[in-house]
Amino acid sequence: MTQRTIKHNLSFTLNGEITLVEVEADDRLIDVLRDRLLLTGTKQGCGDGECGACTVLLNGIPVNSCLVPAMKAQGKSVITIEGLARGDTLHPLQESFLEAGAVQCGFCTPGMILSAKALLDHKKNPADEDIKLALSGNICRCTGYVQIIEAVKIAATKLNGS
Repeated sequence: MTQRTIKHNLSFTLNGEITLVEVEADDRLIDVLRDRLLLTGTKQGCGDGECGACTVLLNGIPVNSCLVPAMKAQGKSVITIEGLARGDTLHPLQESFLEAGAVQCGFCTPGMILSAKALLDHKKNPADEDIKLALSGNICRCTGYVQIIEAVKIAATKLNGS
């Protein structure tokens, strides 16, 4: 007996563009983004939702894309790290991470930046505790978080035009 794989059409907005891709029922969002759409900024870390390396924004909410079935993105908006820069112009968060030395190996950086973006989209002047809470689902093994918190504060200032 042969096993048939049923494909589903997934339609969603990816980094501001309507995207249509064929997926299988058990595909995870991270696999579709990295393997089918070749957006490799979203990193596969633990695969268990513990490290945050695979964080993307789903309708503006940070999610671990390793835990999200791809079909959950149907009709929704997904933002990956590739969707932040405008051409050669980096997003203020990306600039701030570079300025503050918050990028070491870079593996956690996309997830950190997207989690920080979700925070700054809702809270213009976050306190250190707000930043720590927003980034609590993202693990960095290189920087000790001091530079990362500083980068988010710098970005908040830039985004507020101060």
